[in-house]
Amino acid sequence: MIFNSWEFVILFVLTLGSIYILKPQIRKYILLLASSIFIGFYHAGFLAMAVITALLTYSSAIWIDSKEDEDKRSFAFKTSLVMHLLILVGFKYFGFLENNIGQIVQLFGGEWNSNASTSIFVPLGISFYIFQSISYLTEVYWEEQESERNVWDFLLYMLFFMKFLSGPIERAESFLPQIKKPKAFNYEQATYGLQLIYLGLFKKLIIADRLAPALNDVFNSVHDFSGAQFLISGLLYPIQLYADFSGYTDIAIGGAAILGYRLSPNFNRPFTADSITEFWRRWHMSLSFWVKDYLYEPIAMNKRGWGIWGIIYALFVTFVLLGLWHGGSWNFVIYGAIQGLVISYEMICGKWRKSLLDQLPNSISKTYGIIRTYLIFSFSLLFFKLEKLSDVAYIISHLGDGIKDSFKELNLGLRDHDIIVSLAAIALLFLFEYFNQKRDLLASLTQQKVRFRWTIYYFLLFLLITQGVFGASDFIYIQF
Repeated sequence: MIFNSWEFVILFVLTLGSIYILKPQIRKYILLLASSIFIGFYHAGFLAMAVITALLTYSSAIWIDSKEDEDKRSFAFKTSLVMHLLILVGFKYFGFLENNIGQIVQLFGGEWNSNASTSIFVPLGISFYIFQSISYLTEVYWEEQESERNVWDFLLYMLFFMKFLSGPIERAESFLPQIKKPKAFNYEQATYGLQLIYLGLFKKLIIADRLAPALNDVFNSVHDFSGAQFLISGLLYPIQLYADFSGYTDIAIGGAAILGYRLSPNFNRPFTADSITEFWRRWHMSLSFWVKDYLYEPIAMNKRGWGIWGIIYALFVTFVLLGLWHGGSWNFVIYGAIQGLVISYEMICGKWRKSLLDQLPNSISKTYGIIRTYLIFSFSLLFFKLEKLSDVAYIISHLGDGIKDSFKELNLGLRDHDIIVSLAAIALLFLFEYFNQKRDLLASLTQQKVRFRWTIYYFLLFLLITQGVFGASDFIYIQF
């Protein structure tokens, strides 16, 4: 069940009606039931795994909190942490580890018969809820969060269906209090939520899903396309990924707002960043802040005696692990390593780069930084998108080949109508984001006169219905 499906619409409407019509005391149980249906719709095993993990996290936190002696607290925390990491590694990285062990064994002349990895399925959302569990256990261990004793509240925190598949990764301190103090229906909050849902569907259905077939054709069969097509596809893919993932996030935040809950923002105009360092403060923010708090800072503190090299070490390890979080393959490791290397370079050469760019007009240096950042991220996404490193190497080596047959191939097989709609929608999205950061356009719209406001609403709905690509295709980040 995905957000852009009729099954989800029916579930959401029934859930919304139930939590505001029935007694507030049973709201959490209605949401738990809805979340269970949402997760179990894919596979009963996914729901079982999520519930088991949530109960393990719940009991582990109480175990940690029950220990007053620091050594015992540390042992309880480390044991709990290992158990959660084993769950993640066991499901998500078993095949990766098995294949690499097999290659090492064969390198030394041994035999390795591998077939176990093909029988393991990865529960949807496991990366997100395991990271959420780890953050909660860490906060409890650091005594910044008391262990939750109400198991139903904690289960809802872990399983809440609007954030379950692809986040945002919520901290307990911000979400658990909302569960304990349910709010009455708020018209303004619900209106804002509906506006966000529309924005998410606009990104997903009009931009991401319209570009996806053409880009998938290129990346799935690289030997059939020209260098010019590789270049265009490589430059368009970050936009498709952004429209898809930020579209999912908008729907998640909007749907949660209608239900009375506030989720953390996940994107903040990332393509206006003038450095990779700044980019990662704006892209997938809940994950970026998670790795900063629970990976980078502890590693940097541990290596503080190394000076600047300790920081570089922490950055590189953090981003390699961030890449590996996306999946168990070497292409994701390289994807993360590129981010770590570029950010390390930006830090080491920061003063030199600033003095050089200060000699240029601010508009030129800013534009240069934005273009440079976008190109670096686009290049790194080749390792994110393609499963085979040989395909990445082929694209890189053939980028300069130019056009193979005729200029018509530059449309990537898209119809003229699709090209016009895609370009117009992308331009409209970026214009919206530009003006929205100066003034909240969604909030401003609700303050307009009724006739004008509903004329805009009907026009936008007509635009979505007539230009959206419907077919309930999955969101890209569901696979992680």
